[in-house]
Formats: sequence, C-alpha cells, structure tokens
Amino acid sequence: MLERSGGAGGAVPYELDREGNGYFSGIILDAAPDMLYRYRLDRKNSYPDPASRFQPDGPHGPSQIIDPGEFGWTDGNWRGTQLAGQIVYEMHIGTFTREGTWNTATLELEKLAQLGVTALEIMPVADFGGNFGWGYDGVDLYAPTRLYGMPDDFRRFVDCAHKIGLAVLLDVVYNHFGPDGAYFKEFSDDYFTDRYENEWGMAINFDGNNSAPVREFITANAAYWIAEFHIDGLRLDATQQILDSTSPHVLSEITQSARRAAPGRAIIIVAENEPQHVKLVRPIEQGGYGMDGLWNDDFHHSALVSVTGRNEAYYTDYHGTPQELVSALKWGYLYQGQRYSWQKQRRGTPAFGVSPAAFITYIQNHDQVANSGWGLRLHQLTSPGRCRAITALLLLARATPMLFQGEEFASSSPFLFFADHRPELAKAVRKGRAEFLTQFRTLFTPEMQRLVPDPADRATFERCKLDLNEREAHSEAYALHCDLLRLRREDSVFRKQGSFDGAVLGSEAFLLRFFDAENADRLLLVNLGLDLHLGIAPEPLLAPPERKRWDILWSSESPKYGGAGTAALETEDGWRIPGHAAVVLIPRTEKSNPQE
Repeated sequence: MLERSGGAGGAVPYELDREGNGYFSGIILDAAPDMLYRYRLDRKNSYPDPASRFQPDGPHGPSQIIDPGEFGWTDGNWRGTQLAGQIVYEMHIGTFTREGTWNTATLELEKLAQLGVTALEIMPVADFGGNFGWGYDGVDLYAPTRLYGMPDDFRRFVDCAHKIGLAVLLDVVYNHFGPDGAYFKEFSDDYFTDRYENEWGMAINFDGNNSAPVREFITANAAYWIAEFHIDGLRLDATQQILDSTSPHVLSEITQSARRAAPGRAIIIVAENEPQHVKLVRPIEQGGYGMDGLWNDDFHHSALVSVTGRNEAYYTDYHGTPQELVSALKWGYLYQGQRYSWQKQRRGTPAFGVSPAAFITYIQNHDQVANSGWGLRLHQLTSPGRCRAITALLLLARATPMLFQGEEFASSSPFLFFADHRPELAKAVRKGRAEFLTQFRTLFTPEMQRLVPDPADRATFERCKLDLNEREAHSEAYALHCDLLRLRREDSVFRKQGSFDGAVLGSEAFLLRFFDAENADRLLLVNLGLDLHLGIAPEPLLAPPERKRWDILWSSESPKYGGAGTAALETEDGWRIPGHAAVVLIPRTEKSNPQE
C-alpha cells in the first residue's frame, strides 16, 4: 500500500496490485511533484521508497515525488567526453565551500576551469543518515542528499559545468548499503546474501536466489544518473566487493547500462579495484568489462614514500625509488601478479597493452589524506621542493592525473574521516576507525590515538571545509598548478601525450623523455634527493636531438613558486641536476659547427 502524507487529515492510502513478479504497482491519479509518500508493508509499518528520487527529511522520512522533466537543460550540444586528455578534480560538495551546497559550488566552476581542470569527480551524493559524512554509506541510491540542496540544484551544477567545458563524474557505491536508513530488508530478504563476506556489512545479492531484480536496481541506478542528471561518467567504489559469480559480471552490465543511457554522447566509467584486476578495462570482446579507467594506488604509494621516507602499513611494499616511479608511469600498476608481502599473497594482473591514460594517478585523494590520521595534506608531510617536484611528475606524465580539492593551493584545511551517526553507531564507527589506523605503527601509540579526531564530532567535519581565499594567500602553490596544467595543455609535445621512456640517473633522480615526431622532444628531470653531479652521462635518453642542445623550459625551482632559482643543467663538467626539484628541458637549435 502507498500512503500519501495528508496533513492534518492523516495519511491517504492507495492500494497497490500484485504483479506476480515480486513487485506491486498502481496508478495514482492525483500524484504530483512534491507529494510526500511512504509504502506500508503488509498493513504494518511504513517505509520510504527504496527508489525515492528525494528524501527531504533524510532516509527515515517520507519520500518526495520529483519531476525530472521540469528542469530546463541548456547543454543540448554537449557530446560528452573520453578519459584521455582529462585533468580530474575530486571534490566533496559538503566541504568544498563553507556553505557546502550545490549552488555555492556552482559559483566556483569558472575558477576550476581557469585552473585547467577538465573533469570533476564528485564524491557520493546518494542520501545517507546524519547531517554530514563522506557519502560512502548511502542508502537511497536514487535520491541526491538533501544536505547539498534540491535535485535540480545538482542538475544546474552539471548544466553550468557543461556550459564552460567541464565534465562531471559521480562516485557511486554499489558494494554495500549504509548502516543507517537502509530499509531494503523490510521489502525483501533477497537484496542480500550470506554467500560472501563484505567489509562493510551484508553483501549485496548479485548472483543468488531472486538476484535479477537486485541487479536491475543497481544497473538502472547507473543509467539514472547518466540520463536524468546528464552525468558524464561514474567512478565505481571498491569494485572488489561487488561479488558476482555469473557471466556477464554485474560490473559489465553496469557499464553497458550507463553507456546505453547516453545516446549520442561519450561517457567515462572508472573503477577503484584494490586487487588490481586489469580485466575491468579490457574490452568486452576480450573477456573484460569494458570500463575506461582504474585508480592507481601503486603510483600514489610509491610517490608518497619517495617524498616522505615513510613506508609503514600498506606502504610496506614500496620504497619510492626512481625505478618504481618510472615503471608506474610506463606500465600502470607496479604489482601485476607478484607477491605482495603486506597481504601475504600475489596481487594484480598483467597490464601490458593498456594505455597509460587508463590509469588515474594522484598524490592526494580523500582516503589517503584522511589516512594520515590527522588529515594532513602532502605539502605538510614533505619539503616544499619535493612537493613541487612530485606535483610536476603527476601533472606532466602521460597517465590521467587527479587533484584532490584544495591541493592546487596547498590548502591548510585537513580532510579527516567524518560521519554523523546516532550515538551507539557513532561509538562503533569511532572504534572501527581507531582500529583501522593501528596498522600504522606511528598512530598506534596511546598519545597519537588520543589525538585522532572523533568522526562524529561536527567540529571534525567543519575543520575540513576549504578556505577558497587561500588561492590568493597561497599564490605560489596555486601558480605552480596553473602553470603545469597550462604546459600540459598548450605545449605541443605534452599536449599530445605520446610515447615516452624513462631512465634512472641516481638513487633519487630519474628522467622521462617525451618523444616528438618533429624532433622536438621534451625532457623531464626529477631529483628528490641531494644535488646530483653527473661527470659522465652514458644515458642515451639524456642526449639532445641531433644538432640541438637542451635549454630550460620550466623549473619547479622558479622563484614564482617559492623556489631558489635554476642554473643551467648541462655544463662543461657534466650534468648538475638540482635537488628537490623537477626541470623540463626543450631542444634549441645549436649554431652550426664548420668542422662538421
């Protein structure tokens, strides 16, 4: 039975007819936008609609009818996008601005476009319990959370982004439902299965008894965001916990469902996959799932160790060496089937033949910043020079780079784990978070445990809000990111993102050479250690193109970025590569030698 909220007169009931396939339906002649309703099950308790398009009072309140056709889209000429060539920007709407709304975030889109960002990746927005959270405990998968505004505010955000050339990707969670406000079990036990273990509760039933409607619920959700919100793609969270033994795998069906929902425009499907299964991005005709990209934690872990020197916990299998960084940029994952000591098992599958652009690389993201315990940003964990150098590597290499909100201006705001729950659940979440952090020996000490912020404290959430005035206050960091993204966008060689190779020059120094058919290669030298003097240089990748010499095009040590300046690198007594720096070299024509 459907019950419409009837004000002082009480709820107005509508009988629903059994369809015979597990569903009930009915025609409500006086239904209209904004009407509030619930479902009464077996004439007992009433619950919100599992497929509600909006929950104005949160997941425990009534559902609200939303007419998706009311919004006046202006992006009819937008044809979508593809992953190659993108600069991704991960953002959490609740902390991106002080107000934490779609409307205030919309006002900042021009600034992001001017920075050089091309695609926004929005952390999950499916409604969840409480008044703040990361969004990964969503329970109403079709209802954009009321915390950031109305559904049409979200649509307006996307419409305005398209108007200035920005794509919008949405992070979605199909591996579990949140612990507060998920009423699926009241409707049917078949939403869940005990055949598998899940890190965050009961596993979703994708392959057991009566699983077809569950699969449809999820695949239709992927299509819903694409069709009704004009989203340009999805980032699928923790796909290793989307467990399915059938063929085609539900991940493949999610991907195809999303693509069908975007006739005439291209969309991007990206996956997070901890065990590093490359089949997710292999073509369907080759037995893959047909996705476009994969998050690359291997690059992040090696990069962080290289600039901080810390490799505890899940960083154990990384030394941050030049060879690791070169290999990660050439081959994607570092672990493609080798033994991984931290997990005491093999990790990954071969990624040969996969385009470097298919790997999303980053030196910050929501998880990794928060897992520092105090939510510290990378610039707070290493030296300014190293931070500038590793940023240059991230933004100039051929992989698809991703920035995390505030990274571009060295935000002083932390990004902590925060989740608003009722007291008993908040206590369990606090305990679980503390136990998770104990894998880091430095966070396991009693003095550090006492200092880890309480996820349920609103002050923890408020501390994470960006101060966008720091674009000006931290102008050196902001200029660094603007200039690097401009170089990637406007330089003839970096713009092509063509073939490249790399070589190790020292214990903390290496190079990447970007090849160009017009004999105009670019050389990126990165030195994360002491000044390096190469009296001899028997490395062919250091040699300039014929009849040319190398000249400095860009340096992370420019005073504009707070650096100490850069002298010529190739001298009469060999190469002198500055420490804690990245330098881009360009070939210049040499004066002809009459003896040649």
